[in-house]
Amino acid sequence: MKRRNKIYRYMTAVLLLIYIVLLTILYLSEYAEQEATIRSFGDAFWYSLVTLTTVGYGDLIPVTALGQAVGVVFLLLSAGIMMTLFGAVISFITSEGLPLFLLGFQRNKNWYYFADYGSEANTLAANICKEDADAVIIFGEKKDDQMEFPDYPSLFINVSPARIVACKKGIGSKCRIFLMKENDIGVNTRAIDLHTLPVEVYARTTNGQDHLSGNIRFFHSYDCCARQYWRSKPLCSHENTIVIIGFGNYGRCILERAILTNVISVGQHVAYHIFGDARQFLATHRYLYETFSLGEVSKTMDSLIFHDMFWESQQAVMEQADRIIICPDDEPEGWSIFWQLHKYFKIHGQIHLHSNRKAPGVCYFGTNEEIYTPDQIMRTALNRAAVTINEIFCRSVSYPTKSWENLDDFHRESKISAADHLLMKIRILLKDETITEFTPEIIEQAYQVYCETKKTEAVLEQYRRLDHLRWLRFYTFYNWRYGAARNDGAREHPMLCAYDNLTMEQKRERDAAWELLGSITMEL
Repeated sequence: MKRRNKIYRYMTAVLLLIYIVLLTILYLSEYAEQEATIRSFGDAFWYSLVTLTTVGYGDLIPVTALGQAVGVVFLLLSAGIMMTLFGAVISFITSEGLPLFLLGFQRNKNWYYFADYGSEANTLAANICKEDADAVIIFGEKKDDQMEFPDYPSLFINVSPARIVACKKGIGSKCRIFLMKENDIGVNTRAIDLHTLPVEVYARTTNGQDHLSGNIRFFHSYDCCARQYWRSKPLCSHENTIVIIGFGNYGRCILERAILTNVISVGQHVAYHIFGDARQFLATHRYLYETFSLGEVSKTMDSLIFHDMFWESQQAVMEQADRIIICPDDEPEGWSIFWQLHKYFKIHGQIHLHSNRKAPGVCYFGTNEEIYTPDQIMRTALNRAAVTINEIFCRSVSYPTKSWENLDDFHRESKISAADHLLMKIRILLKDETITEFTPEIIEQAYQVYCETKKTEAVLEQYRRLDHLRWLRFYTFYNWRYGAARNDGAREHPMLCAYDNLTMEQKRERDAAWELLGSITMEL
């Protein structure tokens, strides 16, 4: 197709040049003759147009021999020129020419470019259109006959991101570019040099951190699923036994988010029973025993119980569970487990099934519609919260701290984790475990409760203990240990100890995460 387009363009240019030369010869050979009717360049153009289109009005005719020779050439070329012009028009319409031309009229709108068209890209694009009335969706590939056309306005243009940026011409907001296939940024040729373009890039990955500086930001679909799960189905105070069946990508991320965010009380003792191969997980997170009871259910702290045997053999665990999360990476396997539980076990708790298929009577999670949303992928609100909490932290301590842009990946993730816990703090303050979304009004209400209750020293102490526990779990998850002096290279920190062993200044540092509620209201 590209080669044929080049041929059309080349032939069009050559014929146009020949045409102009012939018009010039016709005009020069006719205008001085007394009997001539062609006396201007416009007359020559009109005569050529009438001749080439085979209309032949006869109002203008050449009278010189050279002019008549040119007329014969026009007659002979008429069919070829018309075919070429027709082919050029068809090429313009069927190639990228027409879509790019139409795109040029929408430069003031918000452009969203997807390198490929797939189910994930289609879902995110549809959700973007619902939230952004000025969205222009562009898929960087040709639409084939087997593709179902989207329900929202979109353009299929087989061009590179650089070409789209050039077409935008810096007008309006920056383009947003999405690479929706896993680890696509390392293999997709359209990802080359994206860091040099004035765009915001969101690339799907299975490993690596969120980079919230520069123009390339990564998102982890399994982690997005886990975040959405605990946000929409939060841990409740009455739940003490949680079962996770399946410890692949989804199960691992669900447990990770539980470790980092499921802190609702300083006296909680939730037991997580995990069925699946956890050897690599335990080898990576070597110091979880500092904040969890491993292998044994505790009445004073949360427990992580990893089972090597089949989940079917643990009937007592299944029947006493307050919640069972079914999340193997293979979706049909998850459905099989779901039906087995219903068929052979007496379950009193909730069963949550990871499934992209919706079925009545099933409490499912992790559909594309839930995961691939602008808030999940672009994480605008969460990013602002993380940046703000770092600014508050910098103001609240006496020792030197770093601005957001100068933080490394670990310390950025630390602030993001604190922002993740905001919703949990709001539930605690408002004593409402049904809250799954926060609005400026809810945040303000929670902050007012915090300001009133913190006046009581014992309550303020509980708030600080709670966030210190969350902070301890984060650092031990990333293999930090206690050290007399802070040493980032050795992953040692003097605050990795019991709350009662902290200095008063160190205890006050825990206020920053709660004070964020007051600073973030206007931002969100």
